[in-house]
Amino acid sequence: MRIGIIGAGNIGGNLTRRLTALGHQVTVANSRSPETLGALTEETGATAAEAAHAADGAELVIVTVPLKNVPDLPEGFLEGAVPGAVVIDTNNYYPQQRDGRIDAIEDGLPESRWVSARIGHPVVKAFNGTYAQDLLDRPTAPGTPHRHALPVAGDDPAAKQVVRDLIDALGFDTVDTGTLDDSWRQQPGTPVYGSRGDAEEVRRLLDEARPERPAEFRA
Repeated sequence: MRIGIIGAGNIGGNLTRRLTALGHQVTVANSRSPETLGALTEETGATAAEAAHAADGAELVIVTVPLKNVPDLPEGFLEGAVPGAVVIDTNNYYPQQRDGRIDAIEDGLPESRWVSARIGHPVVKAFNGTYAQDLLDRPTAPGTPHRHALPVAGDDPAAKQVVRDLIDALGFDTVDTGTLDDSWRQQPGTPVYGSRGDAEEVRRLLDEARPERPAEFRA
């Protein structure tokens, strides 16, 4: 696939490494300039671009910027993607450490539902509770006992399946969390957040989730 990644931090950088290694055509952008991504592009063969054009021609786009920066993404940055492109949201709301208060999320709107509204495009929530280094260190083949599993949420079953298939190719099982309205079950402070469990364990942890946001993840 042609994949655009907007955000070149720990998750974005390691997804660039893994996806290019799988043979995907990856274009990556950060908040500065393409020139600052020279080391990553030299290492991986990815193409660097401005954030406004990272999604041009992409079949799949990964938005992996700090949540507070989502409103600052270039207007129309998804217009160049192919029709029906799948968008993955990896973001988390950290009001005390980074993002400040976002009233709608504090009032109970799931974080990825807020992201979807801000960018004007449906999203699939994935990789948000994943340790970046695990993307490099923990892939295993399908069928491996106790294979590390990641939760995935989204409204469009077809888009969600594209993401689940991609994660399987990356070396991880997946568990369907439900729609974006259910995606609070994998937000920061929930039992599954940061889990390295297999699919059975992830399902159990999702079932244990409660909608009340812990104090450390409230403004």
